[in-house]
Amino acid sequence: MPKKVYRGKVVSDKMQKTVVVAVKTAYQHPLYKKTIKKTSKFMAHDEQDKCKIGDVVEIIESRPLSKRKRWEVIKIVEGEDN
Repeated sequence: MPKKVYRGKVVSDKMQKTVVVAVKTAYQHPLYKKTIKKTSKFMAHDEQDKCKIGDVVEIIESRPLSKRKRWEVIKIVEGEDN
């Protein structure tokens, strides 16, 4: 089974080697057909501590790294480095 890959925005980088990434998704309500926007926050592992607040990053599923951290940063898509 392939691992999930999400793209989101870094909303916190105050921890060491960890960032909080907000992933926005939109889906349609099954009965009322209204488009609903949902934001999910994921804690992701950032080995080099390169991510800053406001960067757009891609994260991938990984093994559990701590109590709440189950994602890893693959690459910075947009940000200060690019």
